[in-house]
Amino acid sequence: MTSLSPIASTWTFEAIGTVWTLDTERPLAPAERGAVRQVIAEFDRDWSRFRPDSTVTRLSHEGGEVDAPLDASAMLDAYVALDDATGGAVNPLVGDSLARRGYDARYTLLDRGASAAPATWRDLLRWSDDRLRLEAAATIDVGALGKGRLVDRVVDELDSAGGAWVVVDAGGDIAVSGTTQRIALEHPFDPTRAIGVWTVTDAALCASAVNRRAWGEGLHHVLDARTGEPVRAYAATWAVAPDAMTADAVATALFFDGGPRLAAEWGVAWVRMRTDGSVEWSPRCDAELFS
Repeated sequence: MTSLSPIASTWTFEAIGTVWTLDTERPLAPAERGAVRQVIAEFDRDWSRFRPDSTVTRLSHEGGEVDAPLDASAMLDAYVALDDATGGAVNPLVGDSLARRGYDARYTLLDRGASAAPATWRDLLRWSDDRLRLEAAATIDVGALGKGRLVDRVVDELDSAGGAWVVVDAGGDIAVSGTTQRIALEHPFDPTRAIGVWTVTDAALCASAVNRRAWGEGLHHVLDARTGEPVRAYAATWAVAPDAMTADAVATALFFDGGPRLAAEWGVAWVRMRTDGSVEWSPRCDAELFS
């Protein structure tokens, strides 16, 4: 990633299982760093299926109703669109399917076979601005767009603190506010190479790839919720949108046939690479792709 603005400060730390890098025009004060950590901690306490005290974990045991976390409506409303666009392939109750493949709270990486997520998730999971209800035991997983949502929350926190510009990179989900960045598109089969570069100004670029969070024989974190099987046709996706949650959601949808249609409806530009190495891109894409 290359900044086209002079960087006065870089802050790198680990949170929610990934490395965060915040580039800012001026060094962040201790109170500002504390506020960022608080935003991340609150999101993790609500949505992490890897910690025993989270809202998601408590609901997974037998269901029930709780005060809706701050991000519930925004994320779950987006899941409805993802579900519709992908014919049910993207589903927020895929957590138990991921756990069966070994991506569980203890990171056992032990594959116990495929299982589909509940196709009736909209009947099982109910939400409003105030309440979140799960009718039966099931595990919510917001991995299709949750990290993007959290990146937006961090950017909003720093913008409210009066920072002139900021770039937030959470393991490849990148939001650029008040400046321009040239961002390399990492080759999914060789992380020392790039398939292109995308120049991003006041927007977000989110990427997803099957080489990230991968284990076992052909197992990775992008499952088809209808079958519980890892996706096979595409190896990596990239999407640029005004906010990171939208870009993250489209990057997930692009692993499935309905992804390009959803991207067009939402006005999102994209690139994706098939597992055979061929590359596709949207009509509005202005990324510089290498031949």
